[in-house]
Amino acid sequence: MGYWKEKVLPKIKKVFDKTSTGNKKAAASEACQSFDESKEQINKEFEGRRTELQPKVLEIYEASSAEIKTFIKEPKEAGLKKNSVVVHKFLEELVKIEFPGSKPVSEAFSKFGPALVPGPVLFVFEKVSTFIVTEEKVDEPPPAAATTEEAGGNKEKEILVVEEEKKEEKKEEEEEKEDVEKVEEEMIEVAVEEAEKKEAAPATTEPAKGKEFAEPPKP
Repeated sequence: MGYWKEKVLPKIKKVFDKTSTGNKKAAASEACQSFDESKEQINKEFEGRRTELQPKVLEIYEASSAEIKTFIKEPKEAGLKKNSVVVHKFLEELVKIEFPGSKPVSEAFSKFGPALVPGPVLFVFEKVSTFIVTEEKVDEPPPAAATTEEAGGNKEKEILVVEEEKKEEKKEEEEEKEDVEKVEEEMIEVAVEEAEKKEAAPATTEPAKGKEFAEPPKP
């Protein structure tokens, strides 16, 4: 923070003071340019304090409104103009935890409005979004793994059903085969019985005829 207080803040404040005498738009443009020149230093400080900042940022985020949460997830210029009040309020909360770059951006926002300093504001919120997006990705369950397991389970069920159907078909075929064989056996038995009857019939009638011719004529 020493670098900010001694180097960056005085320079930005000097530019902001021009709003009372000069063109507001030109002053805002200079403020944005000064901020762009300090981005490298902001990035270094941000990376150095990432672990320290994460729980603080998440705490502020959880206590914020749904509108600002949506904006943080996708910081766009259109959303900045639409939610300017909640955006400024969130910036003030970031200043309290000394979030890198938040103080000059909050001051520029107050003096010029979001329409004239969108770049610096979006830059800060993009940094904030890295904590939120990462946190939500960690909490999300792996849908792909669940889908794979479910697909695998369904495939196993399909295989079991097919196997059961095959067993049923085989069983039905065997039963039909047994029925056919049984009918054939019965038909053979009937045919044999009829053949035996036909063979036995002449043998029983022949002796009767012989007896008839053997009797002597009556007087």
